[in-house]
Amino acid sequence: MQKVAGHIVARLTKAGFTAYFAGGCVRDLLRGEAPKDIDIATDARPEEVQKIFARTYAVGAHFGVVVVLEEGLQFEVATFRSDGAYLDGRRPAEVHFSSPEEDARRRDFTINGMFFDPPNGAVIDFVGGRADLATRVVRAIGEPAERFEEDRLRLLRAVRFATVLEFEIEPTTWNAIIRTAGSISEISAERIREELIRIFLSPQRVRGWDLLDRSGLLEQILPELAAMKGCEQPPQYHPEGDVFEHTRLMLELLPNDVSLPLVFSVLFHDIGKPPTATVDETGRIRFNGHDRLGAEMAEAIMQRLRFTRAEIDATVEAVRQHMVFKDVPNMRLAKLKRFMARPTFTDELELHRVDCTSSHGMLDNYEFLKEKAQEFAHEPIIPPPLVRGGDLIALGMKPGPRFGEILEAVETRQLEGNLRDREEALAWVKNFLATDQHG
Repeated sequence: MQKVAGHIVARLTKAGFTAYFAGGCVRDLLRGEAPKDIDIATDARPEEVQKIFARTYAVGAHFGVVVVLEEGLQFEVATFRSDGAYLDGRRPAEVHFSSPEEDARRRDFTINGMFFDPPNGAVIDFVGGRADLATRVVRAIGEPAERFEEDRLRLLRAVRFATVLEFEIEPTTWNAIIRTAGSISEISAERIREELIRIFLSPQRVRGWDLLDRSGLLEQILPELAAMKGCEQPPQYHPEGDVFEHTRLMLELLPNDVSLPLVFSVLFHDIGKPPTATVDETGRIRFNGHDRLGAEMAEAIMQRLRFTRAEIDATVEAVRQHMVFKDVPNMRLAKLKRFMARPTFTDELELHRVDCTSSHGMLDNYEFLKEKAQEFAHEPIIPPPLVRGGDLIALGMKPGPRFGEILEAVETRQLEGNLRDREEALAWVKNFLATDQHG
């Protein structure tokens, strides 16, 4: 990618224009990391860029942005610009094509405001980004409040960069985030969701949790999580403290690499506790039905933030089922196998592990399920059915609700090892039907 981007810069330079790598890719290159994408900034106007390259399309001609397609890759080539007034907290009402220095000063943070000249291997830094990169600091360019007023999403981006890069947020920038956290609601749900995903999928997700909390952004975006603060739990089962602290500890216990449904089910698994908290006659705190209510609340939050249907379904299922794990040793074999065969089970088992480890520390059911998973590993947990609907029709049955009941009854006996082959299963069905008719 870097080589192809270098060729684009060379073509622009040969045509008499100035062109540099720009923004986050420069930060990544200086940190010794391969950038995920490379943006190019130039003094060539959009129409001039489109004359030089055969395959292009304008994605934001008003903002001077053209996508150049080279060797199967896409590169955003943007004209150096300065921005006019931001009227919607997201994008400028107008832009003016300008110089590299003015272009750098309109960007969000100093570490994202540098340019790189590939032919000369030179870093062009008008904003002190290199020094902040060396000292691991996230600092807004210019006046922080103005940068955040231009684009409210920068509030979350600051937290994301500090989280993912393990940088500190510079005090003036941090104070501006705290002062303006309430304005994050002006940003679209989709943009907020994308930042939250990147924060919580990061191995440093606990740092992200703490920064969101201390800045006031968590209360604005996910008030259901902030409501867990001060929600006390029975100390014999939860010596770690309230529901908020319990959830934070769970995030800490997760492995570096997690799926989206797993990390968000950790976040949401106990959000039903504050609204269901009661104290019984013995003085014990109870949260009856918090799993069911929590599943409903999780669905509402994820719909609000425009998660995909698949992400919502997997997360909500994990929240809904997380209390079922206490019952697994007493389940009949067929029920246990069906429980373990669900596509969300692997994530749910990890949710159960960190739930127990962060509280009472009892992992008996987790170990039981790990052993069962090994025991069932040599064959499908749910094997192909011994009897199908066509077999029931052949035996004279008419399709209807009884179909499903009989097929499930056969599967239950199959899962428990009582029916071993098709012949035995058909014999059982014939006997059942005869008894049923006789009765």
